[in-house]
Amino acid sequence: MRQLTALDAQFLNVETATTAAHVAGLAILDSAEGAVNREALAELLLDRLHLSPALSLRLAEVPLGLDHPYWAPDPGFDIGNHLFELTLPAPGHDWQLAEAVARIHARRLDRAHPLWEMHLINGLPEGRVAVYTKVHHAAIDGISGAETLATLLDLTPDGHLTRRNLPTTSRRAHTAANGHPEPETGAQDAPGLIGMLAGAAVRTATHPVRAVQSVVKAVEDLDAIPLAAGVPGAKLIAKAARLVARDRPNRPELPSLSVPRTPFNGPISARRHLSFGSVPLKDVKNVAKANGMSVNDVVMTLCTSALRSWLDERDVLPEEPLIVAVPVAVRTAGAKDLVGNQISAMIAPMPTNVSDPHERLQAVGATMGRAKRRFALAPATWLSELCSMLPAPVTSLATPAIFRLAGMAFPPINLIISNVPGPQFPLYLCGGRVLSYYPLSVLTDMSGGLNITCFSYDGMLDFGIVACPERVDEVWGLLGHLRTALDELLDERVGDEFRDGVGVDLMAR
Repeated sequence: MRQLTALDAQFLNVETATTAAHVAGLAILDSAEGAVNREALAELLLDRLHLSPALSLRLAEVPLGLDHPYWAPDPGFDIGNHLFELTLPAPGHDWQLAEAVARIHARRLDRAHPLWEMHLINGLPEGRVAVYTKVHHAAIDGISGAETLATLLDLTPDGHLTRRNLPTTSRRAHTAANGHPEPETGAQDAPGLIGMLAGAAVRTATHPVRAVQSVVKAVEDLDAIPLAAGVPGAKLIAKAARLVARDRPNRPELPSLSVPRTPFNGPISARRHLSFGSVPLKDVKNVAKANGMSVNDVVMTLCTSALRSWLDERDVLPEEPLIVAVPVAVRTAGAKDLVGNQISAMIAPMPTNVSDPHERLQAVGATMGRAKRRFALAPATWLSELCSMLPAPVTSLATPAIFRLAGMAFPPINLIISNVPGPQFPLYLCGGRVLSYYPLSVLTDMSGGLNITCFSYDGMLDFGIVACPERVDEVWGLLGHLRTALDELLDERVGDEFRDGVGVDLMAR
């Protein structure tokens, strides 16, 4: 029996007519002369479905929404509810693919079935196909999503899984596929009606105690919580709470988290636009090495510079830095439960107000360094604690209104930026080589109408940008600004000998 946590359930609660809370990926593949087809995908999915709990479990709702739902096996599982196929009209350019995927990405998943879909998209030029897969955020986070994807991919074109260089979950998948399955987590039946109502009654009765505990823990991070950090005395209150709790009172102080107004922020519509493209990972690593920074610092700088240029073009660049949320995985290594979320977030300013690109890079490094040091000392739990403060029935009813109000009046952040590390070797799906993998994430009223996610794979950084067209009038231009931002950093300070693939087109590998 596996019940959704308060954080898991929040991803269900946030869904409205304008918000779909799934994460997705768009894989571009060599079709292997037609080997990547619907029949082959169906066979692969059915063969390996038992290795991915997130793909085989459906929601079991508690009557009247009195408690968080449970995960339960789907006795009537039908691959036809999850696997779809379409063909783009000729010539099948990237912008046509983006439009088709944007329409699919905007649609919410059917909660009567396990919360995922896969779409095979034909009609791309040069013998390529695309596979778009989306899974509800209530079921996976970035790390468990990558692990789930790994169970469907192979290291060789002949579909041969090997144990070498595979993540932990993929090794378990290989073991199970060869006749020695390991127990799955979260696959037991949900409790019956009486059990659900009894559990709901117990949790309702004990909720005040848990709510107080959540409030106390959240207050310790008051200076890191969006909006709350701006309350007068927030830093002193947080420090005092940590002194009382004897929990590292001297954490590094965070800079101001005051959120400027941008076109990104405000209520979103149900429509989505998206764009995708890649930059060479070697170039990014060279910039990082030359400046004594991490790859993630350079990625954040590229996004900062691209956003600055985009806003400046429209004469809406704020004088204050943008405030960004960066999701952080807190899932422990080797964790067996791959259903649900184990994530937190770092909130940090992006120095979009710094005009010089190298000064901007140094400012990002300093800001992210401080945020990382604080997180390393005491990983923030405020995201989970905030979700746990109200009883489940109240949360499910209040969340959409709270998100809408915050988006209109008090946006806590300007946008979310995620960077997910991936394998630096080629992977295969049904015999077809995965050429690129563009991650696509969630938009909400509260987090704004723009989301940037990147995934490092096989020597490239693959960017997926999702936007609400009512908030972001043109989404492909951001990709050009990302490339320009990297070129700015690949100057004489880095050295021409470090440049690799500067002429690579962002639209293709």
